[in-house]
Amino acid sequence: MFVLQTKLRMKINSTHVLYFTLSAFLDTGMLSYFFFTIILSLYVLIISSNVLLTVVICVNRTLHEPMFLFLCSLFVNELYGSLGLFPFLLVQILSDVHIIFAPLCLLQIFILYTYGSVEFTNLAVMSYDRYVAICCPLQYNSLMTSRRIAILISIIWLPPLFCVGFTVFLSSSLQFCGNVINKVYCDNHSIIKLACNDPTANNIYELIMAFFTVCVPVSVIVYTYMRILQVCFSGSKQTRQKAVSTCTPHLASIINFSFGVSFEILQSRFNMNTAPGLLRTIFPLYYLTCQPLFNPVLYGLNMSKIRSMCKKLVLRKI
Repeated sequence: MFVLQTKLRMKINSTHVLYFTLSAFLDTGMLSYFFFTIILSLYVLIISSNVLLTVVICVNRTLHEPMFLFLCSLFVNELYGSLGLFPFLLVQILSDVHIIFAPLCLLQIFILYTYGSVEFTNLAVMSYDRYVAICCPLQYNSLMTSRRIAILISIIWLPPLFCVGFTVFLSSSLQFCGNVINKVYCDNHSIIKLACNDPTANNIYELIMAFFTVCVPVSVIVYTYMRILQVCFSGSKQTRQKAVSTCTPHLASIINFSFGVSFEILQSRFNMNTAPGLLRTIFPLYYLTCQPLFNPVLYGLNMSKIRSMCKKLVLRKI
């Protein structure tokens, strides 16, 4: 009888969960202004570098090639993902009470999850583009037509938006018996664990979504690079040099992002309470803060066409 009353009381209270508390923020005292300055500087750097490269690609018709258009989509996604983290983070750093209203929490989940899904899909499409360029160079122009590029960019964005949108809808329909999230930002798995009712359907759908938005793109990346390696080992020295020059930044981006996402999945699925508090706070932010800065620096420095166009644009302004 007591258990039934407790469950009933928790269910009644669940209707009043208007906000979530982000409990992973540390009490830094006056150092909070120092961290605020660092995060703000990082955000400004991310915005300026990604906007610069996006403008360079859009303005220069010589860069309207498939590879650069997919890169432009990647840079737009970095700006989109940063928008889902940094403004929220900057507000929370200077706040005494680390709360986020439920609709904003769900909005943050939507943005961050679509960012991750689009990132993997974008990297998969870029690996397909490299596969066609290296393995089928004579058919590249006939295969990578404007129509196909438009279809591939639609595939990059539309399925993740739909899949994540339905995930957030399912989560918003849950009744919550708690409001404490042990992170510095909202994530879907954390709020599912706060549900009063059985979240099995949510967990199953989240796994299905992860399969289509993560496993399928990763499979494409693995397959295309296996074929590229085959061609490199059996091809000429010129083919190997072309593969190395165009694939190195792409591979570095994939490894960097996969490392960050893998750590985030491990932390959300397993108990990490024994890890130091600072590590539990910083490491989940790795793939959300480093990737948006890593990509523009990596591609801007390594791709000669982008580098030369950036120099021209900067010198023209001076």
